[in-house]
Amino acid sequence: MTNKTFLTVHGVIYMFFALALFFAPGILWPNYGVQLNDQYAVFLSQHNSIFLGGIGLISFLFRNSEHGSEGARNILNGLLWTNVLGVIVTLYACLTGIFTGFGWSDPAFFAVLAVLSVIQLGKNR
Repeated sequence: MTNKTFLTVHGVIYMFFALALFFAPGILWPNYGVQLNDQYAVFLSQHNSIFLGGIGLISFLFRNSEHGSEGARNILNGLLWTNVLGVIVTLYACLTGIFTGFGWSDPAFFAVLAVLSVIQLGKNR
């Protein structure tokens, strides 16, 4: 897949979750076994949307990076490590019982994005 396609899809996925965590945290989090018991928990979900939305915007803004350029490799490497951190943190949440139910989809989701990032990075070497 081209960098433009990969970064556009990556950005859309992150923006989708940013908007969901901001506008519908009470619908999304219970699917992962997480209860939002007060306005502070809701705010933390909305606060998380800053970072997810930022990753989405960065992906989208770099989508025209020239194939094989240092800039393209740098953004792809950054996304790779962001997704690896996502695997680690969400796997921890699953293993400690914080995430239940649909929560196991998160480490799988981040793992797929990490693998796709590795593949795309390999195409840019």
